[in-house]
Amino acid sequence: MSEPDAGSDLAALKTRAERDGDAYVINGAKTFISNGIQADLVIVACRTDRNARGSRGISLIAVERDAPGFKRGRKLEKMGLHAADTAELFFEDCRVPATNLLGVESGGFRHMMEHLQQERLVSAVMAQAMAEAMLDMTIAYTRERKAFGKPVCAFQHNAFRIVDMATEVRLGRTFLDRLTGRHVAGEDVVTDVSMAKAWIAEMANRVAYQCVQLHGGYGYMEEYPICRFSRDVRPVSIFAGTTEIMKLIAARNLGLL
Repeated sequence: MSEPDAGSDLAALKTRAERDGDAYVINGAKTFISNGIQADLVIVACRTDRNARGSRGISLIAVERDAPGFKRGRKLEKMGLHAADTAELFFEDCRVPATNLLGVESGGFRHMMEHLQQERLVSAVMAQAMAEAMLDMTIAYTRERKAFGKPVCAFQHNAFRIVDMATEVRLGRTFLDRLTGRHVAGEDVVTDVSMAKAWIAEMANRVAYQCVQLHGGYGYMEEYPICRFSRDVRPVSIFAGTTEIMKLIAARNLGLL
């Protein structure tokens, strides 16, 4: 979905696909695409109706690795998540069979909306798991690390900071467990998923900051896992819909906008 000039705002999507006999011809570019280098098949969101405005006229078309006119750009260098392949993709008169259309033509936006809540739930699960791991490693470290003759966690200020983090982490887990159960049961959880993705991702970033601080200088060293975690957790509040977009969706569904 993401393009150089269109991220969370899918209505600004510019990649186009025009019907030519028994094929679609795609022109455009995508960026920040997970597994873009490795993937043998990509699903491209593109406009198939030139006259449609906003989110209308968007379709989903499957493009195979060897499709003529499909090129991969560079593997993007990110601040964190270095093990993940994230790439640029280019389509220059890329020709694919018309049968590669997924769902119905011009129904792509609805198809994406139906499944984005699951992607956002997975993102919240990722953030929650990272927050729990960071808290556990920090508690263990502050019990062992001593300053002025006693464990770092034994200073009241530090103990209170850890308790505050532990409280937020437990709140996140409680919200997430209930939300996951509702999703598995087939309920429409778009509003709560948006809230959870926004709050848990931001909570995990708050936990990362405090955990690095409690590690002191070692928190900035690559040999300590908290250093990597603090980088890797940062984009969770950005991908799959930014915190701001999540709040916008929730606000609309609450009748505020």
